[in-house]
Amino acid sequence: MDIDEVKHVARLARLAIDEQQAEHYRQDLNDILTLVETMQARETEGVAPMSNPLDATQRLRPDAVTEAVDRELFQENAPHAEEGLFLVPKVID
Repeated sequence: MDIDEVKHVARLARLAIDEQQAEHYRQDLNDILTLVETMQARETEGVAPMSNPLDATQRLRPDAVTEAVDRELFQENAPHAEEGLFLVPKVID
């Protein structure tokens, strides 16, 4: 990537950068693109995708109800409620 391409990308992203920043970003973007090229050159045929590079599993807990919802109790504090529903002001015209 050259400086003009970096400036063009910055303009598309609505970023204001000066000459010194453009050179810094040019180098960073070129490093990223080089890394992507290196990764694409690797043979991945037959390699299973991973969700986690570590051989770890998440501990799960049983899915159980721990609290009951008392609608009448909660609606006692509501400014407006009707037929078991909370009434709120209209927010979209």
